[in-house]
Amino acid sequence: MKVYPIKDELKIKTLKKLLSNEPRNLLLFTLGLNSGLRMGDILKLKVQDVLNKGVGDKVYLVEGKTKKQNYFIINTEVLRVIELYLDTLPTLNPESFLFPSRKGSTPLLVESVNHMIKKWCKEIGIKENVGCHTLRKTFGYFQHKKFGVSVPELMVRFNHSSQDTTLRYIGIDSKVVNLMLMNEI
Repeated sequence: MKVYPIKDELKIKTLKKLLSNEPRNLLLFTLGLNSGLRMGDILKLKVQDVLNKGVGDKVYLVEGKTKKQNYFIINTEVLRVIELYLDTLPTLNPESFLFPSRKGSTPLLVESVNHMIKKWCKEIGIKENVGCHTLRKTFGYFQHKKFGVSVPELMVRFNHSSQDTTLRYIGIDSKVVNLMLMNEI
């Protein structure tokens, strides 16, 4: 079933406020929005991957789906939430998963996070179908709409093979493109 990006910045702020007393969940949400990575890759991160990192530092990983090396960069918001979360951990074992399951030796499951995201969004009145991929799509939507990142640049970030795929991914369909092409200069 298709999931959609969150296109309303106020809804994102509301979700962050909802999660403000849940540092782990706030970090999951914030990393998803700010990295453009698949949740399965975020869940494989270990404490050592983010420990002692600062703004501008890169965190490298190998994507599960493509087996390609990828990275994200720590920005101010991500660093703030990482520090907030790490401060809540009773012990800082660098080898531990950043988002451990109840068993502790494995990370949270994508399916569990998917249910969490659905629950959070329902609580604040988001009616569209959402899930883990919503965060990745929301990243792309805001990179394009708010920050002016081009579709070809997003294609590279997402490892997409066509612009149509990227446009659909970020919630812009061909109708919007057709309207743009009707603009007279």
